[in-house]
Amino acid sequence: MVGRCCSKTYCRLLTGPIEFNPDRSMKHPAYDILNVIGNGFRQIGFWSNYSGLSVVPPETLYARGANRSISNQKLFGVIWPRKTEVKPRGWVFPNNGKRLRIGVPNRVSYQDFVSLDNHTGLVHGFCIDVFLAAIKLLPYAVPHEFLLFGDGHKNPSYTELVSMIRSNVFDAVVGDIAIVTNRTKIVDFTQPYIDSGLVVVVPVRKLHSNAWAFLRPFTPLMWGVTAAFFLTVGTVVWILEHRINDEFRGPPKKQLVTILWFSFSTMFFAHREDAMSTLGRMVLIIWLFVVLIVNSSYTASLTSILTVQQLSSTINGIESLITSNDPIGFQVGSFAENYLHEELIIAKSRLVALGSPKAYADALERGIVAAVVDEQPYIDLFLSKYCKFLTVGPQFTRSGWGFAFPRDSPLAIDMSTAILTLSENGELQKIHDRWLNKKVCSPQSSQSDQLHLGSFWGLFLICGVACLVALLVYFWLVLRKFNQYYPETSEPSRYGTSYSTRFQRFLSFINEKEEVTSNRLKRMQIGNGYIFQGKKLD
Repeated sequence: MVGRCCSKTYCRLLTGPIEFNPDRSMKHPAYDILNVIGNGFRQIGFWSNYSGLSVVPPETLYARGANRSISNQKLFGVIWPRKTEVKPRGWVFPNNGKRLRIGVPNRVSYQDFVSLDNHTGLVHGFCIDVFLAAIKLLPYAVPHEFLLFGDGHKNPSYTELVSMIRSNVFDAVVGDIAIVTNRTKIVDFTQPYIDSGLVVVVPVRKLHSNAWAFLRPFTPLMWGVTAAFFLTVGTVVWILEHRINDEFRGPPKKQLVTILWFSFSTMFFAHREDAMSTLGRMVLIIWLFVVLIVNSSYTASLTSILTVQQLSSTINGIESLITSNDPIGFQVGSFAENYLHEELIIAKSRLVALGSPKAYADALERGIVAAVVDEQPYIDLFLSKYCKFLTVGPQFTRSGWGFAFPRDSPLAIDMSTAILTLSENGELQKIHDRWLNKKVCSPQSSQSDQLHLGSFWGLFLICGVACLVALLVYFWLVLRKFNQYYPETSEPSRYGTSYSTRFQRFLSFINEKEEVTSNRLKRMQIGNGYIFQGKKLD
């Protein structure tokens, strides 16, 4: 029938009339576009070489002018496999058309990582957000559904959860799954999306202050330098004030006592001697400023040392914990139990299962366990809420968390690439900050409260330079007056003119009171015929 129809210019077939041009080409060719759905189909538009894609029958468009612009190329909505209108991104995984069954641990504690929202019935958390963000970066759609694993009363066994991939109960496992050796033998893991490792947490108890607690704010070097500067400043002020201030004169024993008293009384701003010289006042002002800063810092540090809780434990890391016979806490469902027993050969009788952060705190405070061993991400959250504990020693294992898939799964490779992309573009860090960026409060040790010289060397340097400059100016002024009183060109006296004799004269000159020296110099000037009281002496 088709052959006979092609020999004519007009023919009617089962689907309708067909017209041909004289050259046997179809006149106004048009096709229906069908959306196949299971065993049925639905029409979603038309195509013709006159109008292109459209939702209007081509016969209706022939009477109009041809318009094949992009804005006119339209079809009705397409129903994709699994009855969704979401356009797929490419190859669909799994290729059998079923949704990916993803096992999720039904956690009781640390629900910031993964948990069930009772209001919406959806699974959420840090791990879930990372998984969903990585899925969006794949070049194909991955239909999936989250299936909870666990009774909701205690944390499930993660090793058992991972093994259900091998038994075909789940197609993947998403959550805070640590990548450890025994699990990598049965499943493939993605690239780690967060670093992890086991750490030791111990309680912090307040130490009783001893009789020498007042010495702890400063390090020994700081104490030594401070004491040296007290004596140095006292000596410098004594030198600057000795010739003009009666309070800094007298017998040698009295002057020594004055130096010591003045030096250390400035610590409390209780010095009764007043500085009269300009240089002495300058040095004293700078020194009192230094004393003010040092005193304030000392008071604050001593208060902190006497009130802050201090570490009181013989455990300083995993090594000392192993050698002791103390009980050790671990998180229910964590791989820490097997690691402590099988790898570190710690007796199971020493291991105590704990189900929540509150259980951690209670067991540590009551002495049920001497320490808790858990992964770093959990401990960071624990310490953000409970501040009476701290970690000791470094991480003694290095691992990470990843998503688990069947062996040789192409999805594991693609998800690893997606996780690396999230890490490089900063999205992974944003997800981390949204869920886990909580302030960790950890008590400080007494050594961290000690004040070191490095914090004050600038103040001491300024004070030292001020003292040096003041002494140089002072000795220059005194030396100039000395040369006026004992010029080098003067006739030799009975003491001779040797350098030692002149130096002895200089020391005697410094020891004299300024008033006496000035009067003597005036008498010398009068005797030499200088102007006195505005009149020239003959």
